[in-house]
Amino acid sequence: MIIFLCYVYYGDFMEKLGINKKNIARSICAFLLFYFLPYIILYILQLCGMKLDNVDDAGRVIYNTVFSFITAIILFIIYRKDFKDEFKTFKKDVAKNIDCGFKCWFVGLIIMMFSNLFLNLLLKAGGANNEEAVQSLLTSLPTLMAINVCLFAPFNEEIAFRKTIKDVFKNKWIFVILSFLLFGGAHVISSAETLIDYLYIVPYGALGGAFAYAYYETDTIFTSMSMHMIHNTILVMLSLFIL
Repeated sequence: MIIFLCYVYYGDFMEKLGINKKNIARSICAFLLFYFLPYIILYILQLCGMKLDNVDDAGRVIYNTVFSFITAIILFIIYRKDFKDEFKTFKKDVAKNIDCGFKCWFVGLIIMMFSNLFLNLLLKAGGANNEEAVQSLLTSLPTLMAINVCLFAPFNEEIAFRKTIKDVFKNKWIFVILSFLLFGGAHVISSAETLIDYLYIVPYGALGGAFAYAYYETDTIFTSMSMHMIHNTILVMLSLFIL
């Protein structure tokens, strides 16, 4: 009887949060795959005797691109049916979906710019460490790095930080907030050295939240994925030809 009551309460609680229980396992597997696959393979290579401690920037670009490509293939296989359905949704009204995507991206970009300005000017943060690392890699092998940043990374990140979350959390604002926090955190935590560095979760998360909102409103991941690819492409072009 106690077990039954716990099950009923647990189920009711998840219902109130708008949690889709049937997609939890797949979403967790996809997210863990995205995050841990490169580390797992790196560990296997080290066990096989390969010394990767002194790899230069060019080697890191090749490594990251290869495993981004492998991850993209696996994620595509996992979600191939969903991609087919959501692409049909995207094609039904491309103009409307793109318009929504651009509006959300623009709002996220404004928040990102002003929060970066606040961190750099008022708090003297000096820029996110993650951006400096990307810039260094971009100058080593520009073409290969651009392919990874503009194509593979947006594809994988939209699956990991939008698709997996939306499939579980049907409530719009829970979905947007979780995407904001996880996307921002993923771009900052690994390279953060001070408490102020963690504040860069806000500018990165702003775009994550904006892409999540666009995805929810259009009900197709191809909206947020398109905006993410456009955003990264603009940044790469600015880095290579202007900055």
